[in-house]
Amino acid sequence: MRVLIVGCGYVGLPLGAELLRQGHAVFGLRRSGADELRAAGIGPLRADVTRVETLATLPRDFDWVVNCAASGGGSAEDYRRLYWDGNRNLISWLAEAPPKKFVYTSSTSVYGQDDGAIVTETSPADPETPTAQVLVETEKLLLAAARGGFPAVIVRAAGIYGPGRGHACKQFLRGEARLEGDGLRFMNMIHRDDLAGAIIAALARGEPGEIYNAADDEPVTQLAFFTWLAAELRRALPPQAAADEESWRKRGLTNKRVSNTKLRTRLGYEFKYPDFRAGYRALWAEGLKP
Repeated sequence: MRVLIVGCGYVGLPLGAELLRQGHAVFGLRRSGADELRAAGIGPLRADVTRVETLATLPRDFDWVVNCAASGGGSAEDYRRLYWDGNRNLISWLAEAPPKKFVYTSSTSVYGQDDGAIVTETSPADPETPTAQVLVETEKLLLAAARGGFPAVIVRAAGIYGPGRGHACKQFLRGEARLEGDGLRFMNMIHRDDLAGAIIAALARGEPGEIYNAADDEPVTQLAFFTWLAAELRRALPPQAAADEESWRKRGLTNKRVSNTKLRTRLGYEFKYPDFRAGYRALWAEGLKP
């Protein structure tokens, strides 16, 4: 297959490496960093998905397209430009030569549940934060396109960790982590390499118009996560900080357990790191830091 990875960065580079290993021809679309792509064996393409005119001269003959562009933060308007406008521009650009499959990486932040409930792909996606609301609107755009024949598949990624990344663990290592109230708020995670694997499963076997949660097998409470880190690294448990419903809402925090059953059963995906313990121990065994 000829595969295009839009936003070929933290997730896209290892995704491209695995696709190359499997024998596919891989191209990466970024605004800059062509040398990094070439060094990885990925064909570089330069464009900005927020500016549709920059896409006009690029080739369109791709079998699979993945949009895993990430904002790295920003306002709701920043999110709208990158995610809603970006996907709209990609759909328009690919209209003349649609791929066999188009996979977009959304986020489990679209689930606004705060009662510790198990959430599946059919659970309400009604978040309170403006940025997550943009992600819901972007999903609706793609699902409408799928109903019109565009082969869009959505993968909702949990909190990504891996080499150089892992927000809660980084806070713990810096001594900045705090237990929120009783520490029983659930967190949902996925190792970067498993997210790449889930994307490949969605490319190969995902159904257009479908959504798949990409989270590992074990949602974990904040208390359990920090307790494990403290024991593994022989450090003290973080101090407790007051947490109330209003402060959670202002920070966009949720409390839910994301189910990956559909990913495992419908797409047959088997996790390399089924829980955070396996993932972090593998990082430390390789001498890598989150």
